[in-house]
Amino acid sequence: MPAGTIRYWAAAKAAAGTAEESYRAATLKEALDAVREQHPGELTRVLQRCSFLIDGDPVGTRSHETVRLAEGGTVEVLPPFAGG
Repeated sequence: MPAGTIRYWAAAKAAAGTAEESYRAATLKEALDAVREQHPGELTRVLQRCSFLIDGDPVGTRSHETVRLAEGGTVEVLPPFAGG
């Protein structure tokens, strides 16, 4: 199972209570399911509005089940930003 880093930005960072944490998951869906379990409440709501970058590439509209995570990879969690 690949391991890497999840980085939270802006409202996601505030809701998670941390700037980053590690993941151990094969897909983005698995990683986000673990995050929701670990941080129930506000972060779960924030994630519904977020965009995601995987190793610098936007996920866009792809199903999170099909987005594979790499060993040593990075998931960026980007909530909508005011002003850009």
